[in-house]
Amino acid sequence: MQADSYPRWVGDVGGTNARFALQLAPGAELSAVDTLPAADHPTLQDAMAHYLRTHSPAVSPRWCAIGIANPIVGDRVQMTNHHWSFSIEAVRQTLGLERLLLINDFTALALSLPSLKPAELRQVGGGAVVEGAPVGLIGPGTGLGVSGLLRVPGSDRVVPLNGEGGHVTLGGATPREDAVIAALRQRYGHASAERALSGPGLVSLYEALCQVDRAIAQPLSAAEVSERAVAASDAHCVEALDMFFALLGSVAGNLALSLGTRGGMYIGGGIVPRLGDRIDRSTFRERFVAKGRFRDYLQAMPTFVVQASTSPALLGALRALDDL
Repeated sequence: MQADSYPRWVGDVGGTNARFALQLAPGAELSAVDTLPAADHPTLQDAMAHYLRTHSPAVSPRWCAIGIANPIVGDRVQMTNHHWSFSIEAVRQTLGLERLLLINDFTALALSLPSLKPAELRQVGGGAVVEGAPVGLIGPGTGLGVSGLLRVPGSDRVVPLNGEGGHVTLGGATPREDAVIAALRQRYGHASAERALSGPGLVSLYEALCQVDRAIAQPLSAAEVSERAVAASDAHCVEALDMFFALLGSVAGNLALSLGTRGGMYIGGGIVPRLGDRIDRSTFRERFVAKGRFRDYLQAMPTFVVQASTSPALLGALRALDDL
């Protein structure tokens, strides 16, 4: 840890919002936490400059880490679920930063998991965490984030997994799901997990169900589909949300098998935590464990909903400045 690298600036940037905060000194709590709508700013640089003007730190930040909803390959970033496109080095120079680190937003969220308090997690099924075992992370929001953590043997150090698991091919477990996925494939070409397990994906599930039933879909937002499902005022909205949780369970179970996540499977993102105990009353957990001969193996794995009030990815970005 470099004492001369403070204040440190961290961000969590998605397709909908950009969240920023400052850490003024080593070990200090995050301060000046703010959320900016991405649509209000033409570029990431503009949003960051707006944040600095608004909060006016006494000393300009020197180090900055941002978790962003995008793969990071080289200097050029073109966001998948938003129009922002930029050069990391150009943003660093323009804002006068000594260091600017960009990582995938779910890599940042994964890095935060070891520091979350028990009150910030809610267990949904399974047994106890196996200390030191791999950890999985999945989270529907504007897109579908996927990551994980592997612990370095004999140390407290963890290594986050970078990937784009939200774009794996989606598979159904029932004829009804197969029909819906066929409709998604017809519409998009490739029916990825993100096409169903995200805010836009929930709308797509609703529209695909209407298409399969030859019903007229109303122009609804993800929030409206959720509201009608919770109120049980629209049968296709109810079925869309039910199918959302079922498919989430299947995809999370696949990730759990791939990584051996006996350290727990964590569910983040902006959708599931807002729906309270709806996941408990869904088929999520049954679909998570429904893997034939490996049912008992998965039955023991705990699943948790991340319900921290402040974006945990900000803490993960902070950790990345020392660990990555």
